[in-house]
Amino acid sequence: PATLDDIPAFLTNIRRGRPTPEAVVRAVRSRYEAIGGTSPLLATTRAQAALIGQKTGLPCLVATRMWQPTFEQVLREVAEAGTPRDLIVVSAAPHSAHVYFAALQHAASGPASQGLRPPVLHETPCWGDHPSYVQGWADATARTLDQLGVRKSARAVLVPTAHSLPMRTIHAGDPYARLVAETAEALVQRLGRDALPSMLSFQSQGMSEEPWLGPDLPTVFDRAKTTGAEGVVVVPVGFPAEHVETLYDLDIEAKQIAEERGLWLARVPCLDTDDKLIDAMGAVAEEVRRRLA
Repeated sequence: PATLDDIPAFLTNIRRGRPTPEAVVRAVRSRYEAIGGTSPLLATTRAQAALIGQKTGLPCLVATRMWQPTFEQVLREVAEAGTPRDLIVVSAAPHSAHVYFAALQHAASGPASQGLRPPVLHETPCWGDHPSYVQGWADATARTLDQLGVRKSARAVLVPTAHSLPMRTIHAGDPYARLVAETAEALVQRLGRDALPSMLSFQSQGMSEEPWLGPDLPTVFDRAKTTGAEGVVVVPVGFPAEHVETLYDLDIEAKQIAEERGLWLARVPCLDTDDKLIDAMGAVAEEVRRRLA
């Protein structure tokens, strides 16, 4: 959401039209207020798109699943313009490309139902294990460890983290948990001798009562404490760009959870428009373009 006033409509989109309890609206609003009243995510995504366009020489459009510009809006505009005929879909979520591609396919039925010819969509694979993406996180992690200093970082546990999902999604066969674990393992391997003991976590569990993918951050912090660690270095490998789930869930909420356990918390910044991230996203687009040539 661009403003605090947009939050109710944003939550309605997330809940697929179901009314949002006022208590939930207030809770979400307080989170956005704590990070300045808005999320930088859309602006960062647009900046990423511009850089990917420069790298690949392709026009690059931005569409969002839960806010504006929506998938439906962008696909309708492309269909009305009649060009381009082919769209290469690069998900900004590195471990969920298949989910966003399916949502775009569904959205493409809108222009078709209006007599417009929707563009042909071409899927790119999940790219969380792309060498450039992993290297970007390794470089960012190394910078954070350097800032901490050898003595302090030597007494810490590395915590790669990504967004949790309902366990019913995992049980249905979604490879998300495995893909995130592969990214975390690749990061540790890339760090080499500088790697700390590592514990993977899944954060930002939803408000529903159903089981969610874990271990969550409090559980991992408890485990880190039992090893004798004095702090945790959180690496949000599931989040290429800063948004409320890094700026609030990690920098405010998780920091408090860590401090309650006698741990300090350092957080590796998201890659945002880092060259390595742009290289990875551009590379998966180029791979599809070569197949279409």
